[in-house]
Amino acid sequence: MHLNPQHYAAEVTVRPMPPWKRLIDVAGSIVALVVLWPIFVVVALIIKISSPGPALMKQQRIGRGRKPFEIWKFRTMHAQASESAHEHHVNALIETDAPLTKLDAQDPRVFSAGRIIRRCYLDELPQLVNVLRGEMSLVGPRPVMPYESGQIKPRARFHTFPGMTGLWQVSGKNKTTFAEMIRLDIAYAENLSLRGDLKILAKTMPVIFAELVERAVRRGEADQHINAHVMRKNT
Repeated sequence: MHLNPQHYAAEVTVRPMPPWKRLIDVAGSIVALVVLWPIFVVVALIIKISSPGPALMKQQRIGRGRKPFEIWKFRTMHAQASESAHEHHVNALIETDAPLTKLDAQDPRVFSAGRIIRRCYLDELPQLVNVLRGEMSLVGPRPVMPYESGQIKPRARFHTFPGMTGLWQVSGKNKTTFAEMIRLDIAYAENLSLRGDLKILAKTMPVIFAELVERAVRRGEADQHINAHVMRKNT
C-alpha cells in the first residue's frame, strides 16, 4: 500500500527535533553500527542460509507529520509474503480492544530462524540506518504501518519522530491495547525531554531481557505440560 506524501503534508503541524535529541541519535547510531556490525553479518548469513531471498527488506511506515518513509529491517518472513494476515490481525485487536499480541507463533510466513531473530529484536537493528538518516529517532513512538495510521486520530501522536524504542515499549508493550499504546505515544510526544529519553534508553535492554526470560519460562512450562500429558497417556 503506497500513500501520497502530499496527502499528509498539511495534516499535522510538526515540531522541530531538539538539537540534543538529534545529537544523541547521530552519535548513538554511529557507535551502534560500528560495534554491532559483526551481528549484522551473522544475522544476514543466517537468513540467507535459512530462506531464499535478500537478507534485508524495506517496508513503508508512517513517521513524523504522517509522512510515509521506508524502514529497513532484516527479513524474517518468506520472500514476497503478503501483509494481509498482519493487517487482519491488527484490525481484530483494535476492534476488540485486546492486548497487542504478535502473530509470530501462528504465522506461517515467518521461517524458523526468523522467529528467533524476531524474538531477540535483531530484525530491527537495520533501523539504525533510518535513525542516522534522520527518518527515525532512537527513542519515539513505534513507526506504524499505513493501515494502522488510519486508526489513529489524535494529531499529537505524529508530532515527533518514530523510534526504535519508546515509552510504550518499556511500559508493557504487548500487554497493552492499541488505545493504551496511543495514549503512551501522545504522553511521550507532549513531554519530550532529555531526561525522559535517557530513562527510556536505560530501561530498554532490561525490559527486553525480562521478556526473553518470561518467554523461556512459558515455553518450559508448556513443554512440561505436554510431557506430563504424554506420560499420563502412556501409563
